[in-house]
Amino acid sequence: MENIRPRLKFGNKVEDVKLRKRKSQLYSKEEDSPLNNGVLRTRVVVFSVAFRLINCFLVQTSFVPDEYWQSLEVSHRMVFNYGYLTWEWKEGIRGFSYPLFFAFVYKILHFINYDSVYLLIWLPRIIQALLAAFADVKFFFLIRTLESRDVATWTFFCHLCSWFSWYCCTRTLTNSMETTLTSLALFYFPLPGSKTHSSKTYLTLVALAVVVRPTALIVWVPLLTYHFWKEDNKLRLITHNFLPIGAVAVVISTLIDCIFYEEWTMVQFNFLKFNIFYGVADFYGSHPWHWYFTQGFAVVIGPHLPLFLHGCTLAFKRYKILLAAVVWTLVVYSLLPHKEFRFIYPVLPFCMIFSGISLANLKAWRRAAASVLLVSNLVAALYTGLIHQRGTLDVMSHLQTLCNISSVSTPPDVLFLMPCHSTPFYSHVHCPMKMRFLECPPDLGEEGYVEEADRFYAKPVPWLRTSFPYKSSLPTHLVLFDVLEKEISVFLQGNNFVRTAEIFHTHFPEGRVGGSIFIYERH
Repeated sequence: MENIRPRLKFGNKVEDVKLRKRKSQLYSKEEDSPLNNGVLRTRVVVFSVAFRLINCFLVQTSFVPDEYWQSLEVSHRMVFNYGYLTWEWKEGIRGFSYPLFFAFVYKILHFINYDSVYLLIWLPRIIQALLAAFADVKFFFLIRTLESRDVATWTFFCHLCSWFSWYCCTRTLTNSMETTLTSLALFYFPLPGSKTHSSKTYLTLVALAVVVRPTALIVWVPLLTYHFWKEDNKLRLITHNFLPIGAVAVVISTLIDCIFYEEWTMVQFNFLKFNIFYGVADFYGSHPWHWYFTQGFAVVIGPHLPLFLHGCTLAFKRYKILLAAVVWTLVVYSLLPHKEFRFIYPVLPFCMIFSGISLANLKAWRRAAASVLLVSNLVAALYTGLIHQRGTLDVMSHLQTLCNISSVSTPPDVLFLMPCHSTPFYSHVHCPMKMRFLECPPDLGEEGYVEEADRFYAKPVPWLRTSFPYKSSLPTHLVLFDVLEKEISVFLQGNNFVRTAEIFHTHFPEGRVGGSIFIYERH
C-alpha cells in the first residue's frame, strides 16, 4: 500500500491511461445497460407521441386534394353510402386498401354511435400522427445503433425540426403513409453496421408501402438491389423473401380491390397504364425536367440543405447507398412531366441522417447552427400549418352548420364555383345535403373534350345562365374565391344572392385561387 500511494498522488502515465480507459468502458456500459436503455426508450416514445399529437393539431390547412379525395372521401362513401368518387375510382387506378384502413375506423365510430363530424375529421389524422411517432422512435434507435448517442440525438433533432415533415406527416395522404412505412422499413434494412436487420419485416413494410402507393417502389429499387448484391445466399433471398412477400401483397390488395370494385381489377397495372403510357398525369400540370434539382428538393429539405451537403462529404462512404437512393429517386421523378413536392417526401428521412452527422461534427458552431435551423423551420411550419391555405377547410366548417337547418325550410343546395376539388366534401360535413362542384376529369380520348371547370371559367355568366335557366333550379348557396366575384356580379345581383361570409385563405393568391373565399346565399 505504501508503494501505491505515491503513484496515485504524483501520477503515473501508464496507470492514468488505464484508469481513464476503465472509466470510459464503465460509463459506456452504464449508457448501454438495459435499465438506461429502457429509460431512454420510454422518454423517446413519450416525447415523440406528444410531439406528433401537437403537430397534428397545429396543422389546420389544406395541401393537395388527394389528402381527402383519395382517402377520407372514399372511406366515408364506403361506410355511409353517400359521397362522391373521382374519376380515378371509376377507372380503377386507385386501390381501396388505404381508404379501407380509415373506413374501419369510421365503421367502429358508426357502430358505437360516435360518428360526429369532428371525430371523422380528426381521428384519422390522430392515427396518422401516432404512426408517424412510432416511425420517429424507430428512426432514432436505428441511428443509435449505427452512430454514437451524440450523432443520434442531433439526427433526431434534425428529423423533428423538418418543416416539411411537420407539414405532411399527420395528413391523410398516401405519401405520408408511404414515408412512414419507408422510415419503419429502414430500421430493419441491412445497412452497414445495423443490428436490427430483418429481411422479412422490412420487405413486408416495403410491400405495404407499394400497396398504398405503387410509386413507393422507386425509392426502394436501389436499396433492394444493394441487399441482393450483398446477400450471400441470393437464391434463398428471392425464393423465401422477395417472391412470397411480394406475391402475398399483390394477391391481398387485388382481392380487396376486386371486392369493392365488384369486378376483376388490377390497380397497379391500371395506375401505370394511365399515368405512364397514357400520360394522364400531365393533365394536372407539367414542369421542366430539372425542377426537382433546382426547386423541388431545396423546398422539401428546406434550411437543412447546407447541412445535408456537408454531411454528404462526411458520410458518403458509410451511407452511399442512402445517397444513391435519394439521387435515384430525384432522377426518376424528373423523367415524369408532372411533378409535386410530396412525391419526393419519402427520401427526406434519408437526408436527415446526413444532416445530423453534419450538425454533430460542427463542434463550436453546433448550437448556433441548431438555433438557426430550429427558428427557420418553426416559422415555416407554423405559417404553412396554421395560416397558408386554411380557407378551404374553414369554409367546410361553416357549411357544416347547414346540416342543422330545419326540414321545414328550403333544403341546402351548395354549388362550389372554384377549381375542382378545392375543398374536402362529405367527409367534412357528414350529412347528405346537396353539394356540387365544377368537375375536371382528364381527357381520356374524347374528341373535342373540354372539362367543365375550363368551360365555366372561359364564360362564367353564360355558363351559369345555361346551367340554371329557371329560378327554381338555382342553388341556395354559392362558394367562390374573391377573384371570381367581379366577373359574375351581374348574375349574383340579378338572382338576389347576398354575401354572408368572407373567409381568409392565403396571402399568396394565384390564378383562379384567391386570397379569400366568399359564401353567397340566395334570398
